[in-house]
Amino acid sequence: MTCGGMDLLELADIEAARTLLMGVVRRTPLVRSGPITRMIGQPTWLKCEHLQRAGAYKVRGAYTRIARMPEAERGRGVVAASAGNHAQGVALAAGLLGIRATVFMPEGAPLPKVSATKGYGAAIEYAGTSVDDALVAARAFAEETGAVFIHPFDHPDVIAGQGTVGLEILDQCPEVGTIVTAIGGGGLISGVAVAVKALRPDVRIVGVQAAGAAAYPASLAAGAPVKIDRCATIADGIAVQRPGDLTFAHVSKLVDDVVTVSDEELSAALLVLLERHKQVVEPAGAAAVAALLSGKVAAEPPVVAVLSGGNIDPMLLLRVIEHGLASAGRFQRLSVRTPDQPGELARLLGEIAKTRANIVDVLHSRQNPRLAFGEVEVQLSVETRGPDHSAALIAALRDAGYAVVLASGTP
Repeated sequence: MTCGGMDLLELADIEAARTLLMGVVRRTPLVRSGPITRMIGQPTWLKCEHLQRAGAYKVRGAYTRIARMPEAERGRGVVAASAGNHAQGVALAAGLLGIRATVFMPEGAPLPKVSATKGYGAAIEYAGTSVDDALVAARAFAEETGAVFIHPFDHPDVIAGQGTVGLEILDQCPEVGTIVTAIGGGGLISGVAVAVKALRPDVRIVGVQAAGAAAYPASLAAGAPVKIDRCATIADGIAVQRPGDLTFAHVSKLVDDVVTVSDEELSAALLVLLERHKQVVEPAGAAAVAALLSGKVAAEPPVVAVLSGGNIDPMLLLRVIEHGLASAGRFQRLSVRTPDQPGELARLLGEIAKTRANIVDVLHSRQNPRLAFGEVEVQLSVETRGPDHSAALIAALRDAGYAVVLASGTP
């Protein structure tokens, strides 16, 4: 089968990759999600690729690509470009096969991903501020040294390896109606679509991009890969400025829909997965769930959401948890002005205690130039039980005579 003059992979390619990967990758669990099932009103399952070796599905494609290299190429080593997950997949695969690996990463790549990549034995180089910048540097390194460039998504062997996720889903949930997964460059969804559409053409395949790094909607509208100006999202794992030529051909032919989600929706989904499922995933890994919870997906049940990766920087996790709590109406930052008199702070805190909200921290300041003489500003971080509780808290403080300003600046 061809699309746009390019040969698309076939089921036999994915099945051959599955045979190659036996004993190398894990058959990751498929678990039923009671909470998400109740939230969206459709039976939903989670494909836990964040529990894969190296913390993401990427090792499937990396190992398939590197293992198929001719012996003459292996001695030259391999080079890759990645913000982290592909880097770890290449480093792990190369180490298993006894091949030297160099990985170019953008400046600011998450430190845990950098450390893990080094831990698997790869040499790290930094280049630019995006995966696309790192790709340019990696290709230049390949030309200068003879190392074999391992593309993160736009290669038949990489797509074939990622497609084994689709075969596992069909084995584990034969009645699946919709599969939802994140899209960065498109390797995972391309491989999944090849495998699933060959065996179950009625299954809907839906891709999810971060709104701040959404190259596919523009590319599909244009009928060819389009490079977006910049990527601005917490989902570094899918922050790709331009689809691959081969992956675009697969997506345009086989994928039923591509939707986008905001960083707020990603952080809320990550919080649901952490709190209700005890699953630690990175923002890109939560993209499928974010699309489901925000009502972006027209799904035929049952639904399988792929949790594509779990390599999250702990500092980002802290910020995302706080942001997710705020998005869910369970965390508020408030600024309240009170008279600068003994007992006023205790009175304010007492009013908050009456509402049963939990105070996380308090900052008491007299230095704000906007304050009138004899006033102080009290800044508070408060945990609540949800939007209704937050609204009740703010209403109670205003009824008590306080001028309350939210952190967003909305009075």
